[in-house]
Amino acid sequence: MNWIPLNADNQIELIREASFNKPQLIFKHSTTCSISKMAFSRFERAEAPDTIDYYYLDLLNYRQISTAVGEKFQVHHESPQVLLIKNGECVYDESHYGIMMDEVIEQAGI
Repeated sequence: MNWIPLNADNQIELIREASFNKPQLIFKHSTTCSISKMAFSRFERAEAPDTIDYYYLDLLNYRQISTAVGEKFQVHHESPQVLLIKNGECVYDESHYGIMMDEVIEQAGI
């Protein structure tokens, strides 16, 4: 899985625009949380389709970007959390133990 670091505010709009051509996934990860580490590890071990772009958001270093993501896509913050963006909108979000690649694939329509 090729993770794209989400570390600049302007990337949020680029993600929204790209979502009209290809689903975009944002993984909001807290590097000090054991649940977040488990969810991230399990997600990385799953077979990831290359028809989705994968963004990694380090919540400890980029909290303000997390807040902006929540505002832009009208999603309540949780950690860990995945957001699937299609056609400019968040069409799926899940957190904690509910983060599963097969659910993302299903919601992405792949």
